[in-house]
Amino acid sequence: MGDRQVVNGMVYKIRTGISWRDLPERYGSWQTVYTRFRRYALDGVFTRALQQIQARADAAGDIDWLVQIDSTIVRAHQHAAATGRKGGSTGRTNRTITPSADPEAD
Repeated sequence: MGDRQVVNGMVYKIRTGISWRDLPERYGSWQTVYTRFRRYALDGVFTRALQQIQARADAAGDIDWLVQIDSTIVRAHQHAAATGRKGGSTGRTNRTITPSADPEAD
């Protein structure tokens, strides 16, 4: 089975959202495609490929890195509100969350 056939099977599965077992036979054994997909994901193959594609597109000026976050879409569930309970304390403590020095390790 060729590498292109396996990669095309991975792309087809992701694009269509089908289960691995429903992968058409033209892509080969679904077990082979799944095993290679899992190995590539665990080895970071997809991450490195994306980084290389982004680096080339950025060097060519094809990427606009403007990022905006609209805070109006960020909402907490009603039970997340610290309204307290009857009889005093909520029993919760205030905790400080500190970002990791090495986010890759998280």
